[in-house]
Amino acid sequence: MNVSTHAHRRVRAALTAGLVVCSALSVAACGSEGTKVSAGAANPKVSPTSTGNVTGSPSPTGTERALTEDQAERRALVPAAKVTWDKAAGTATGEVAGSRLLEIDLTRHEGGSASPATSPGTPEWATEVATDDGTVHRVRVDAVTGKVLRSRQESGQDADDKQEVAERLRNAKVTPEQAVATATGKKQGTVTDVHLDGDDGALIWSVDIVDQEDWSRTTVDVDAVTGEFRREEVDRD
Repeated sequence: MNVSTHAHRRVRAALTAGLVVCSALSVAACGSEGTKVSAGAANPKVSPTSTGNVTGSPSPTGTERALTEDQAERRALVPAAKVTWDKAAGTATGEVAGSRLLEIDLTRHEGGSASPATSPGTPEWATEVATDDGTVHRVRVDAVTGKVLRSRQESGQDADDKQEVAERLRNAKVTPEQAVATATGKKQGTVTDVHLDGDDGALIWSVDIVDQEDWSRTTVDVDAVTGEFRREEVDRD
């Protein structure tokens, strides 16, 4: 065998080995490509804009925040009340002849005796009204229908208690409607509480106003003698 024959054999062997290597590389590449596709099929698709959330899952918008327990209660209660504070106050004072408003507060009906029958949890206005001699009556008004649910005279009032209430009524030159007008001039919202407070030597109409944007509550104090604005306090809880 001459040198040329040996050379040709070495060339053929090298070519064969190269083809084998190329085939192996092709198979490996195909296998790798197949693995990628398989993995992609097994895993849920992730949207580039979902910030890590699986496509189809809701992404937090960042525009909503958790409400406190009190805020959530206001959000559930305030829109459910169809009767405004002044309408309910008029109903309560009309129920007790010659009476004036001492307090009105939006709350929930707790059940018990009521006529007409009302389901527990229904919004209602709990009011206190008093006659000129200081006798207090508690009148509860349905905040949906505007009807009187219950009316009774306050028990346990002695002569001193009645005298104190009567004195407050005489000294309060500002009506609750005027006090609310002053309060809502300072803070817009829904009035949920109005009451006459005589603590600390000053006679004050205290008005609670709920902001239905963030469900915070603002208390505005108005002098019940002069009608002047006294203070404002915001409760964001």
